[in-house]
Amino acid sequence: MNDRRLEQRVVATAEAALSERGFVTAIDVFLGLGWLAPSSEQAWRQGRTPYLERVVVANLSKISTAMRCFRAWARRRGLKPSETAYVARSRGRATLRFSKSGNPSIERAYRTHWVSPRLSERKRERLAERHSKPWRRRPSSLR
Repeated sequence: MNDRRLEQRVVATAEAALSERGFVTAIDVFLGLGWLAPSSEQAWRQGRTPYLERVVVANLSKISTAMRCFRAWARRRGLKPSETAYVARSRGRATLRFSKSGNPSIERAYRTHWVSPRLSERKRERLAERHSKPWRRRPSSLR
């Protein structure tokens, strides 16, 4: 797949998630692209997978390109970045890891939710609070 086609798919997926919920995440993009199966996401969120990249069915080059396109799209749309903690839905509630390397800047990019500026400050705070709690099921339309 060429970069232009990938960018179009990333944008379409991100737009759909944004219009439905008022924010969009890298996980939304991976699910929308078909690179992440809902069952794999669930296993990762439960701490049964060491890092998310392990279950994304695209090579690191494609993942990096998709993430670059996603961030560029979010900035062009004027979305507000909101870094969110991801904790496992397990007894220890460990912090979930996204990348094999564990590089802090890569982890931060994955953890960042891009939020519509139309959402009130109060709603943005509630979103951040809700998403820093252990995982709960996604709306069926995003699976």
